[in-house]
Amino acid sequence: MIELNDLSVDLGEFVLKNITLSINEGEYFIILGPTGAGKTVLLESIAGLYPIKSGKIWLRGKEVTKVEPEKRKISIVYQDHVLFPHLSVKKNIVFGLKMNKATTDEQENRVEWVAELLGISNLLHRRPDTLSGGEKQKVALGRAIVTQPELLLVDEPLSALDPETRENVQQELRQLHRELGITILHVTHDFEEAIALGSRIAVIGEGRLMQVGTPEEIFRHPNSEFVARFAMTRNIFPGKAEKKSNGDTVFKVDSAEFIIATEANGAHHASIRPEEILISTEPIRSSARNCFPGTITHILDKGSTLYVTVSMPPELSCMVTRHSFEELGLHEGQRVYVTFKASSIHLFD
Repeated sequence: MIELNDLSVDLGEFVLKNITLSINEGEYFIILGPTGAGKTVLLESIAGLYPIKSGKIWLRGKEVTKVEPEKRKISIVYQDHVLFPHLSVKKNIVFGLKMNKATTDEQENRVEWVAELLGISNLLHRRPDTLSGGEKQKVALGRAIVTQPELLLVDEPLSALDPETRENVQQELRQLHRELGITILHVTHDFEEAIALGSRIAVIGEGRLMQVGTPEEIFRHPNSEFVARFAMTRNIFPGKAEKKSNGDTVFKVDSAEFIIATEANGAHHASIRPEEILISTEPIRSSARNCFPGTITHILDKGSTLYVTVSMPPELSCMVTRHSFEELGLHEGQRVYVTFKASSIHLFD
């Protein structure tokens, strides 16, 4: 569906560098990265809004690198909606159809279809300034899909919404994708949003493509410290892997030796997700091969979950539910045990 071959864009103050990426027909694909990473520049370059310094863009087997934006059959939805304040919802939605010179009957049929699809038929007479954030986002989506584009680009569509509305619009996007089968390219800085919606994720930083994979691959197997930190792995250590005489492979960090489940040797980084680590007040008998004593040095309360830092050394951040936290009576200065499987440790260069 979309092929980016060694794409570079130079905006002076920012450069997008050598992006090579393939997105499948009908895929819900996520571009994930921090603020200033180049996510929106990449999106708008695909839409044809920036001149390309080098490389090529292909859509459905046709090169469109220099094709005008209006001829690419692409629609884009921005986080601030960009609705015309002086026009009704209906006139906002129909705007693109008029630009495409659709007949009056076609305009009416398409607006009726998209309003029913998004559940906004009762809003057609309203003006944007009377709508909630979630309603505005639905209208912006309606205006984008009413022209039946081959590719839908959405730029941070949920970032300005409250948590409940964000979940509702997220569900709308998922339903929209399922019903229309349209290819969606979605930009976000929110890792949880990316996991909830994307079939695959591309992580970018400082204008470069860092890793492409399924949510599980990005979440469990980051290929760099940048991706690991952005995926909120929290526990990332430089160290050295080596084979022991008993046949075990260990990863040495500070004074600790973690047993790992992969063949490796020499200097690496290791990552352990905080939810993979079990805290207990006594040593646990289990198949997990790593169990160490330590002292709680910090507790971060996140509501339903808490992050408990245990110093061995090194320091490990462990995620616990509120129920477990209260049941164990955890507090700073307490001696505890941390337990995790050898397979929970992921190594990267």
